Amino acid sequence: MDKYSFLNTAHTSFFSELYDKYLVNPDSVEPSWRAFFQGFDFGLESSLDNLDIDENRTTAIVNGDKSEMPESLQKEFQVIRLIDGYRSRGHLFTKTNPVRERRHYEPSLEIQNFGLEESDLSTVFNAGDIIGIGPSSLNEIIRHLQSIYCDAIGVEYMFIRKPERVKWIQDWINVNDNHPNFNSDRKKHILKKLNHAISFETFLHTKYVGQKRFSLEGNESLIPALDVIVERAAEMGVKQFVMGMAHRGRLNVLTNIFGKSAKDIFSEFDGKDYEQEIFDGDVKYHLGWTSDRKSDNGNKIKMNIAPNPSHLETVGAVVEGIARAKQDAHYQDDFSKVLPIVVHGDAAIAGQGLVYELVQMANLDGYKTGGTIHIVVNNQIGFTTNYLDARTSTYCTDVAKVTLSPVLHVNADDAEAVVHASLFALEYRMRFASDVFIDLLGYRKYGHNEGDEPRFTQPKLYKAIAKHKNPRDIYAERLMKEGVIDDTYVAELEKQYKDSLEEKLEDSRKEDKTVITPFMADEWKGFENVREWEMMDAVDTTFETDKLTKIAKVLTELPKGKKFLRKVEKLVKDRHNMYFESDNLDWAMGELLAYGSLLEEGFAVRMSGQDVERGTFSHRHAVMKVEESEEEIILLNRISEQQAKFQIYNSLLSEYGVVGFDYGYAMASPNTLTIWEAQFGDFSNGAQIMIDQYISAAEDKWKLQNGLVMLLPHGYEGQGAEHSSARMERYLQLCAKDNMYIADVTTPAQMFHILRRQMKANFRKPLIIFTPKSLLRHPKAVSKISELAEGGFHEVIDDETADAKKVKSLVFCTGKFYYDLLVVKEEYNRDDVALVRVEQLFPLPEDKMKEVMAKYKNADDFVWAQEEPRNMGAWSHLLMHFSEVQKFRVASRRFYAAPAAGSAVRSKMRHQQVIDYVFDKSKDNMFKPKDLK
Repeated sequence: MDKYSFLNTAHTSFFSELYDKYLVNPDSVEPSWRAFFQGFDFGLESSLDNLDIDENRTTAIVNGDKSEMPESLQKEFQVIRLIDGYRSRGHLFTKTNPVRERRHYEPSLEIQNFGLEESDLSTVFNAGDIIGIGPSSLNEIIRHLQSIYCDAIGVEYMFIRKPERVKWIQDWINVNDNHPNFNSDRKKHILKKLNHAISFETFLHTKYVGQKRFSLEGNESLIPALDVIVERAAEMGVKQFVMGMAHRGRLNVLTNIFGKSAKDIFSEFDGKDYEQEIFDGDVKYHLGWTSDRKSDNGNKIKMNIAPNPSHLETVGAVVEGIARAKQDAHYQDDFSKVLPIVVHGDAAIAGQGLVYELVQMANLDGYKTGGTIHIVVNNQIGFTTNYLDARTSTYCTDVAKVTLSPVLHVNADDAEAVVHASLFALEYRMRFASDVFIDLLGYRKYGHNEGDEPRFTQPKLYKAIAKHKNPRDIYAERLMKEGVIDDTYVAELEKQYKDSLEEKLEDSRKEDKTVITPFMADEWKGFENVREWEMMDAVDTTFETDKLTKIAKVLTELPKGKKFLRKVEKLVKDRHNMYFESDNLDWAMGELLAYGSLLEEGFAVRMSGQDVERGTFSHRHAVMKVEESEEEIILLNRISEQQAKFQIYNSLLSEYGVVGFDYGYAMASPNTLTIWEAQFGDFSNGAQIMIDQYISAAEDKWKLQNGLVMLLPHGYEGQGAEHSSARMERYLQLCAKDNMYIADVTTPAQMFHILRRQMKANFRKPLIIFTPKSLLRHPKAVSKISELAEGGFHEVIDDETADAKKVKSLVFCTGKFYYDLLVVKEEYNRDDVALVRVEQLFPLPEDKMKEVMAKYKNADDFVWAQEEPRNMGAWSHLLMHFSEVQKFRVASRRFYAAPAAGSAVRSKMRHQQVIDYVFDKSKDNMFKPKDLK
């Protein structure tokens, strides 16, 4: 008896539905059915020659055995395979490229590739149920599949491994065959937004001939796309939008989506000076903007577009950080109320590694934002590079597959398809709190900027572009055919909008100066802009002893009834002893008490970075794990009911993306102490673009304060070239006027006060701290409770043990090297030497350093001592900022290309040479031509 005779007894629609379910998610069907379908697939895919077809019966290979299957069911399954082929590969055969033919992909979706024939086209198949049209002829099924998957929208989603998401997508796109059904009013609104986009660019092109503006022409449908996302999202409860984009189309988006007055943009084009002297500004297409708007339906919304540099994708990380800060501050229970939107270029999203870091952050606890809508303004070119030379992947958006995010490829000339895809993206994000990508496939009408000649490198493409109609005119012709508008409608729209631009241009010419509106001004109310000398003013960072003791009690007691590792129990006990018995606080206690004191005063604390919960060197232990359950205990969140929240997250192995995120977080949350810690100081190299373009320059370029703290472990302990130096010279080179603080502190009390100063001041500046490694447990790097409670931050620490009358050599140094020198001074009782610590390197405390020099009247030998090579460290910084150092002798390693030697023996020898020279200037053998080892 045929063991598959049961196939004759059930309706084919049952098997069709089951097979479709299997194709989407094999694990969702019962194991015996899964085995059956696997056998069928194997038989079909091995070769169509393995199928013995006659008029009534078909033989299929099932689990290695031949068994008979009704031909009708065989064909039904093959139609389902055809449907699955369209779902999986239909995006490769779309009409999404407005200006050139698509590449050809094999195998195609021809029916013969699925074991079907021309004679099957009129046959009715129950598989039509799967696409929502009921039993239908194969001809009709193919027509619907072409409409759903191969028209102006290509959908990639079959790689998603969550069946409920796949089903939701299929249900959504099956409605009206994945085509919109807009009413006349909606169509006119889309046309109006297209007209705004096109007329704005045309106006600038005629009024500011040859000026760079990075026009949107060729992708103007971005404006109706963003418009519908904002309007519909506001209806769905979104309160704030945070957007990031590079140059292309930015001015258009600012005026037509964010409501920035065209008058202000014209002032920037005219190149007028700025109203404020302390602000140097930036080019017009880099500036940020914040506005309060009402949607068309009257919903109040806040719009933010972050400032960005020319490093195109950098702003994406900043946007995510801003969004998360707003969510943490205002919408902890519903992240969906803040919507991040990142607009990419096609070459940038494919070529920049930061994008990969960004998508890997999307669902991590410390960085998730409830889903981001990514829109690619796809010009099919990067500067002058063709897309075939710009990536290996099929699509520029293939990075989306990392997080199994759906991608919609859309013809930018089809305005309704663009709006339809945008609505899909929004609804998917809101439903699944997941990223979604729109690849808006258009072109670039002019060169990279309006002064380029694109025909030099793409003559064929630009010949086609020159003849191509803009999307407004294409859409207007369509609406005229539909009878929605008449032939005068567009001309009237264009005249009305251009008249308003003329009026604003005239108004702008009446003003002499350009006014830059602060970004996110609401969050920054009460904060002042200060100059360099004001950064040196003392800030009260004291904290009452009783309150400090209360915090210390919480930090030195583990919760009862939970078992911890013995090492953790000992660590907490040691902390209890150092505070309540010995009064010798180590580095970790100074740092943790700083956080606790700020939390008690209402300042939130956020820290992230690689292994920060424990700390790279196991000093922090801000998060402790219960041994059996791995339950996380954060003692800093147990101080009091009214305290602010302490958040600490081990980051992914990323510097660029995470520093960008935390910088964005600090930008949107000035009352949160936001900290990024490098695993080793030199790891910050990976975030150099963030440091150069944002951290060091944002206030000067964009009138933008930021209080991000970067903790960079630094110190020469024989660990080789990679993990000795945090490259302080690079940060110091970036210092100018009033842009940031740079410190290399030497005691827990100093760490306590500098972190508190960061929040207690009425302004914000980035703070770079070169933190220790060996000092974390150094017996002399300790502080008294009174130094924390009653003290303050000291930019310079004089040698308290020195008798000024006896001192002949006055040695200035910074950081951990002080303790290396102190060992020698104490061992040889060198009372003729004073060791002075410069704890703040920028702004350099020149007056205090001069005061110290004046105190030691008998000194005739002034030394700058550093453990770094002479071409590194702080020496060159001192030469630029402290003229008195011209008479100093310098004790340092020689000039080297690498920060330190790989050999521990060689490194120790070089280190000792520097120390010897500090105390005996006759030992200046470092700079004599001899064996350097």
